Amino acid sequence: MAQENSFKKRKITTVDDRGGLLESLPGDILTDIFSRLPISSLAKLMFVCRSWRSILTTQHGLISSSCSSDKKPCLLLHCDSPIRNGLHFLDLSEEEKRIKTKKFTLRFASSMPEFDVVGSCNGLLCLSDSLYNDSLYLYNPFTTNSLELPECSNKYHDQELVFGFGFHQKTKEYKVVKIVYFRGSSSSYRGRGRIQYKQSEVHVLTLPTRRDQSLSWRSLGKAPYKFMKRPTEALVNGRLHFVTRPRRHVPDRKFVSFDLEDEEFREIPKPDCGGLNRINHRLVNLKGCLSAVVYGNYGKLDIWVMKSYGVKESWGKEYSIGTYVPKGLKQSSDRPMWIWKNAENGKVVRVLCVLENGEILLEYKSRVLVSYDPKLGKFKDLVVQGMPNWFHTVVHVGTLSWLDTPLDL
Repeated sequence: MAQENSFKKRKITTVDDRGGLLESLPGDILTDIFSRLPISSLAKLMFVCRSWRSILTTQHGLISSSCSSDKKPCLLLHCDSPIRNGLHFLDLSEEEKRIKTKKFTLRFASSMPEFDVVGSCNGLLCLSDSLYNDSLYLYNPFTTNSLELPECSNKYHDQELVFGFGFHQKTKEYKVVKIVYFRGSSSSYRGRGRIQYKQSEVHVLTLPTRRDQSLSWRSLGKAPYKFMKRPTEALVNGRLHFVTRPRRHVPDRKFVSFDLEDEEFREIPKPDCGGLNRINHRLVNLKGCLSAVVYGNYGKLDIWVMKSYGVKESWGKEYSIGTYVPKGLKQSSDRPMWIWKNAENGKVVRVLCVLENGEILLEYKSRVLVSYDPKLGKFKDLVVQGMPNWFHTVVHVGTLSWLDTPLDL
């Protein structure tokens, strides 16, 4: 009996003292331990005890910069499934044989079942409702924090939208940009099989950093350019970047930035690589630099990088990637030439990012992820357990931050 009581006492003591033992560990030791863990593990540790949650939220900049960065990003796979979309998570920092996808539970799914990803910044996603264009959400997939943004006061029955989302390091502000092209009274015409909208308006929403701040859209007036109908392509130096759509009398395509500090549009010099007036290029942020992916025949592409932002002479061709057909695409098509349909406008292969080992991550036909070693010129298909059949990849730096979290990045 005495031995049994002793066992119970030891067991009760262990349970009662567990919380105190966790809280007794020095904060700097915990921070060092946390910085070695993937973001998916940190999200779970937030719910262990209050002291850990405090460290993870107050020291998130130091911790997140180690566990997730531009060189070690996690990937979000947006599945545009009918009726209800899905969002999957893929952590490339884990060992290759242990990598598998995990599906997020979307709390806002009932109010926004189908959505598009406007952009990713500092661990936050901006999502737009693909059914009702005026609905926008801000969302952190790892903390499940979400915020429905207000609708613009000005609404137009027939409209075309271009969105942007980003953060400016100097002002410490997040902003959502909404460019509306609409049809006024007798102000549209049909050209090349689609309606041309002649009226436009630029709206900006500054997101609050305190709970007592209000949310309201501001109008900047008419848009000075007509942009391609797709989300902003690259956030570099606190500026969103767009590609203009050619007009009947102005066929030249331009690279245009929108400064999130002074809210001004400015043209960016293009590389002297030729052929940029066709729909055969996209802008992307590679290692913090503005880069232009120029597509050729049969999935070939060149990547030009602007090493000094805004300096035309700093453009240089950094990578050339040849034709490649992933195994998954070979098995799904008995018509090899069909794979390269629309190859010149980037619909076959997307450049996602440059990994820590120097390899380039590519997405083929929204179905296969491939890494490319520019030194050896070799491709490698990434076979991951639980991959959805169709997806759009979003390069995401996972954090535990939210709008009211102080950022010192």
